[in-house]
Amino acid sequence: MIAYLKGLLATKKQESAIIDINGVGYEVEISTQTYQQLPKEETEVKLLVYHHITDNDQRLFGFATADEKELFELLITVKGVGPKLGLTILSGLPASQIISSLAQSDTDALKQITGIGKKTAERMILELKDKIADLSMGLPETTTDGAGAISGNLKQEAVSALESLGYKKRDAEKAVTAAANNNGSFDDLQQLVKASLAMLNR
Repeated sequence: MIAYLKGLLATKKQESAIIDINGVGYEVEISTQTYQQLPKEETEVKLLVYHHITDNDQRLFGFATADEKELFELLITVKGVGPKLGLTILSGLPASQIISSLAQSDTDALKQITGIGKKTAERMILELKDKIADLSMGLPETTTDGAGAISGNLKQEAVSALESLGYKKRDAEKAVTAAANNNGSFDDLQQLVKASLAMLNR
């Protein structure tokens, strides 16, 4: 089993990266969180790896942090959540927000993620709520993404500002999360709201 890969980052895309190790290119599937933490191409990189093996296929899933990999491994223990959907979940919300949603039984937050319906969200909460306590101890209290972080208070202020403009809370939360994922860290409310509005008006 492959535990990690360390080599030259040959190419990187939103969904995958190729790491060149002594002339051999290893393709790893990645989340948005990991993508945003990757260095520029032709730079050395190290990714933790989940090596998924079936009768017909082998796939590598790469993670920039141990916390993200551990959360991924918990997610795929849920019935109906395979590695591909697990990666989609990690791309849909920052890891700390996923953990918070599970701990607080917040199905609405989990349903924001593409491919996650009410039943799957409820099953995730049922099966993982008691398992994420130790993992949550190792994550920061801020809402994090790959390129930086926005505090929970700043995010809530941005959501409230968007609601005051007439947007639904769920849409506002999705837009703020997407803005953070796409643009990195924010320490200014006006900038975050402006970026979130751009997401809503796409």
